[in-house]
Amino acid sequence: MASRAAEFASLLCSRLCHDLLSPVGALNNGLELLADETDPEMRARCMELLAESAAATANKLKFFRLAFGAAGGFGEMVDTREARAAIEGLHGPSSRVQIGWMVDEGARPKNAIKILLNLALIAGDALVRGGRLDIGAEGSEIVLRAEGPRIVLDPELRNALLGEADEGLISPRAAAAWLVHLLVQEEGGEVQVSEVEPGVLLMGVALPAK
Repeated sequence: MASRAAEFASLLCSRLCHDLLSPVGALNNGLELLADETDPEMRARCMELLAESAAATANKLKFFRLAFGAAGGFGEMVDTREARAAIEGLHGPSSRVQIGWMVDEGARPKNAIKILLNLALIAGDALVRGGRLDIGAEGSEIVLRAEGPRIVLDPELRNALLGEADEGLISPRAAAAWLVHLLVQEEGGEVQVSEVEPGVLLMGVALPAK
């Protein structure tokens, strides 16, 4: 029987592969079109699409490396500017989600950065028709506010965030939420998730002061 760590690693890998499938598939399709296209204007457009897909793929990889992996090196602290760049890169310049950043510059513990990034991923996904995502952190507290015309937070993700899910039934789409729960639990903190009011979702984490 696979260990809990191996099972969770497989969930994260499944989530990563799912999110990379679209931009990588677009790269493949663009290359196929480019191989058959002879019109100069269409070839130029194909090259633009390839560049956009390549940038989206690279930005997602940078985000996942910081949110799920060991980015930032082996030190215990990560520069908050790295987190901001990862979130803004994930959404891209043409995203329907506007980012508001209210986190002081400087370094924060690696686990706190991972918690912030994964909460941002979940809140951003919840803005299914776009909107605004405000991200704030002060002291040992992290708060995110998502506002948009339609917000959907799957009950599985809510339960995973709050530690109320059955660990054996966690699906790949809830991997980020479960990771937040595990990291907050490890730090001795608490996760709070509001009920989705008309157009607004609040999520927060309080970690013990160190």
